[in-house]
Amino acid sequence: MPDQFNERVRPDIVKRAALSIKSKNRQSYGSDSEAGLKHVTRWRQRRRSYRSSKGKGRARVPRKIQVARGMQLFGDGAQAPNTRGGRRAHPPKPEKEFGEEINDKERRKAIRSAIAASNDAELVGEHHNYDGEVPIIEEGLESVEKTSELKDKLEDLGLEDELERCSEKKVRAGKGANRGRKYRRKKGPLVVVAEDEGILQASNNLAGVEVSLVDQLNAEKLSMGARPGRLMVWSEKSLEEMRDEELYR
Repeated sequence: MPDQFNERVRPDIVKRAALSIKSKNRQSYGSDSEAGLKHVTRWRQRRRSYRSSKGKGRARVPRKIQVARGMQLFGDGAQAPNTRGGRRAHPPKPEKEFGEEINDKERRKAIRSAIAASNDAELVGEHHNYDGEVPIIEEGLESVEKTSELKDKLEDLGLEDELERCSEKKVRAGKGANRGRKYRRKKGPLVVVAEDEGILQASNNLAGVEVSLVDQLNAEKLSMGARPGRLMVWSEKSLEEMRDEELYR
């Protein structure tokens, strides 16, 4: 096995690297710069305004002018944060940057640590319905071109229960069900290959199964929700390339 499998498992570094990737994929959001400010309003004149309105129960807020009698303004409050239809006091800013940086050495160490965690049967068993030997090594995965063929190969490796677990989908709790995220699925095994000869397309219709090239691994792919211990299936060529090219060292 390559030396990358001998790294010490550091869940804290794996989590930091995975969250760094998630933070850079986060979509910017914020309010319109003119939200709550599109009303035609008028502030009360400040010259002796408090003395002239004393005892009349009038708040000093901008108002939509319906009736104006000298210094007395009658109308609904608007524009101010405490009024109906007014602006927000401190809205989220769309220009805010959510990305979290991480050092290159720390990022590579997180990848090695996650690879080593995939070699721990106890950690893998906490997330997957599989109790066999790890890591799983198979020959000729790169040449798979059909989904049925890939499914048969994984079932022959003892992953039948794991594929059945990933095929189940549950309705998401909360408002996300109304926002295009109605169903939740389990994350299944990660298949690592040296080159793509059709296996990437073959895995698209296999629930829970993800395929990645060996030189494109990262902490998010190798972890289960930023926790190390994902079940991985390696091709022999991918292990040879990792060893020869000294990837993630």
